[in-house]
Amino acid sequence: MKIRNVPGGVPLYLYIENLEPGALEQAENCARLPFVFHHIAIMPDAHEGYAMPIGGVMACRDHVVPYAVGVDIGCGMLAVRTSLKAHEVQGDLENVVNEGFRRIPVGFDWHKKPQSADLFSIWDDGKNKKRRHGEETLPVVTEHLDEVRKQLGTLGGGNHFIEIQVDQEGHVWMMLHSGSRNIGLKVANHYHKRAQEYVKSRNIRVGKDYSYLPVSHEDGRLYLDEMDFCVRFAFENRDRMRAVMLDIIREVLRKDFQILEDVRTAHNYASWEEHYGERVLVHRKGAVRARKGELVTIPGSMGTASYIARGKGAPESFESCSHGAGRSMGRRQALKAISKEEFEHQMGHVVLGCPKIKDAIQEAPAAYKDIDEVMRQQADLVEIVHRLTPLAVLKG
Repeated sequence: MKIRNVPGGVPLYLYIENLEPGALEQAENCARLPFVFHHIAIMPDAHEGYAMPIGGVMACRDHVVPYAVGVDIGCGMLAVRTSLKAHEVQGDLENVVNEGFRRIPVGFDWHKKPQSADLFSIWDDGKNKKRRHGEETLPVVTEHLDEVRKQLGTLGGGNHFIEIQVDQEGHVWMMLHSGSRNIGLKVANHYHKRAQEYVKSRNIRVGKDYSYLPVSHEDGRLYLDEMDFCVRFAFENRDRMRAVMLDIIREVLRKDFQILEDVRTAHNYASWEEHYGERVLVHRKGAVRARKGELVTIPGSMGTASYIARGKGAPESFESCSHGAGRSMGRRQALKAISKEEFEHQMGHVVLGCPKIKDAIQEAPAAYKDIDEVMRQQADLVEIVHRLTPLAVLKG
């Protein structure tokens, strides 16, 4: 880890050896915000995004920056280790992928009918939050509730995926990456606009992506409530797809199996935590909480390894780690630089299911950083428990 001092701001704690200039500029802009606490931690998968780099961790005193949380609020990972062995699934992987496409909407597709769920109960989680206030507590969610219900249990596109993998002991895993679908984007954009109005009304000069809200302000409180809904919705979304995929595997293989491990993480959210003796609002954008002993999922790219690791609770990272390999080139750049033949070579024998080949090429292994190098750079943050290699992947 290297420390980089920022004139007029808090220092950067860099767990990445070569941070691209655009991402470095974004990190320094965040470091100069007046309410940022102690330092900003940059993970080894970091790259440029909106406001804070993807792979950034920022603790704030009583303020929230919507675009430093991210637009796919609650996006995260789910990984399940089964008692199945690789030789038991090899001949059926294509059938598993095809059935996954049939039952799980991907890309921009939704379910045609609302899915049965008490979404406010999912949000309340039995803790008697503000469920009784309904619309006034979750105005954006309430406005789009019909489409939210139809998006429950859907994968999305981009870097979202479902993979069948095998670990070093031969056990089969199912890994899934998805978020809060369109509602997270709508919440992020709505409160970013409110934040822009807030800073403008007080003649505060700040870059357009860095507008913020005090948590004591009505819009700040509303944002945190709606963000929390999106995080819980995203967890439920992944759980729905988990159940479908495990049923598909059972049906295609015509055999039952046990679940040996179940790992769930999120990487776009803000949470109240205590660090360095203060209660602060920790923004994790493309970063995962990795408290001491906590299991985390760190995917590579399709065609390369992924990892299950155990957090070391490093205080300098605000008890965080990377959320994956991180992009090394943009999607348009990948399409120009990687041919179909090169992509197929990179994928090797991995069974691929994707509606459009160009969408898959945008997510090619060569478009991402070397996951093993990322793991090396965060050896102080996590220890490796399982190394997973892909057998099949389903992409939106």
